[in-house]
Amino acid sequence: MKIKPLGDNIVVKMLKKEETTASGIFLPETMDEKKKAEGEVVAVGLGKILKNGQRGQMEVMVGQKILFKKWGGDEVEVDGKEYKIINQEDVLAIIE
Repeated sequence: MKIKPLGDNIVVKMLKKEETTASGIFLPETMDEKKKAEGEVVAVGLGKILKNGQRGQMEVMVGQKILFKKWGGDEVEVDGKEYKIINQEDVLAIIE
């Protein structure tokens, strides 16, 4: 099954968080609330319809890694894989 987001929605595959710090300290799963809101864009919508009837331009592309608001969006599972569908306004930055 393939996901095709509508409007200015973005489908993101969550990136695995580090389980140890740079200094070698193990982080247990109970630290999950501090997880990074980081993911890879797997699909983007065509853009939001603006008041003037034109379609807004999407600022992210498939394959880019992004940072986004960690409490935004909806988590979905498709074919056994977990994704998050977020709005473009929830994207904070593109990781280069």
